[in-house]
Amino acid sequence: MHNEHSPDAAVAGPTSAITELLARFEAGQRTALARAISIVENQRPGFRELLRALHPRIGHAHRIGITGPPGAGKSTLTAALARHFRARGERVGIVAVDPTSPFTGGALLGDRIRMNEIGMDEGVFIRSMATRGSLGGLALTTREIADVMDAFGFDRVIIETVGVGQSELDIARSADSTLVVLVPESGDGIQAMKAGLMEVADLFAINKSDRPGADRLAREVAMMLHLRAGEALRDVPAHHGVDMKRAARRISGATHRARRMEEAGRQGRQAEPTPAVTRPDGPDGPDGPQPLSWEIPVLQTIADQEKGVAELADALDRHRAWLRESGELLERRRTRVADRVRDEVHRMLDRQVWQERGGEAILESSLDALVAGAETPYDVAARIVRAAGGNATDAPG
Repeated sequence: MHNEHSPDAAVAGPTSAITELLARFEAGQRTALARAISIVENQRPGFRELLRALHPRIGHAHRIGITGPPGAGKSTLTAALARHFRARGERVGIVAVDPTSPFTGGALLGDRIRMNEIGMDEGVFIRSMATRGSLGGLALTTREIADVMDAFGFDRVIIETVGVGQSELDIARSADSTLVVLVPESGDGIQAMKAGLMEVADLFAINKSDRPGADRLAREVAMMLHLRAGEALRDVPAHHGVDMKRAARRISGATHRARRMEEAGRQGRQAEPTPAVTRPDGPDGPDGPQPLSWEIPVLQTIADQEKGVAELADALDRHRAWLRESGELLERRRTRVADRVRDEVHRMLDRQVWQERGGEAILESSLDALVAGAETPYDVAARIVRAAGGNATDAPG
């Protein structure tokens, strides 16, 4: 019997059911896409066979991660971007990550309701995904669904997620371009924004910019980018493993952007858009020829009126071009596949340790002794690891 979770599953060919599904998938049938997503999302038998077969097809789509605080209008902006891309003849897949229902474990489908108007377009496919309790909101399965959509041939795959906790960093590992959406009301809390959000953003959009405070927030964000650039270059020693040249390329233009926006604010106007691809030290910097750098743009949009959406789409295009020209796209995809391997190893070991090798049973039988202090968590963990065939000797730390 074929066992999806056995070692032999890694070398076995696709089953007849998966082969038939793949044939319909390759023919472009949306029902096959929906079926493939369901198999992967729920980890049904054959999901690894399916992903294995689709892997050579991925890499065509531009993956766009969209995050931001609740109420920022992420879904409205996602729908507006999708309409803009469709007007250019591009096909768009959307992965909308919803909070997990505490009762069913499924997605609440709120985003699909908000984006219902574009869901009837044959060139758009929307799938809501449950976070499944994943820290920060972006589950491993969501990243795999992006792979499925990529393999289906979508030109853009937009991953919109809940903007809480660690999700911003999860998105950065899943996307080629990460867009952070804020609203003027975010201004009071901008100073408290986690540093990780500033680090992962490739673009900022101040949505609902017809509200008071939009210009001020845009200037604050640009200034924070400038300040972070200075802090990163001044305070972080190279031996901490930070690629300082890469950090400098990423945010080198923030100083000029902040100054332009500050001057525009004094004159009561919005700063003119400027090219996002620059050379911080000219063609030949102090260390020799300089790679192209990306100046993180801070744009203003009113998504429900389609204002600023075309400019945002153009900025995303420029970022994609920069990714390719600078070699950063290859770097990000190398990081993404490395993370995928680590995630899959973790998922395989997790199943083996807890389900197949009796880890849950050992833990359950040890709870009374643990509570009474007769055993320690470290002793029980060592027994579980040994039962799984691992080495339970003490490690440093």
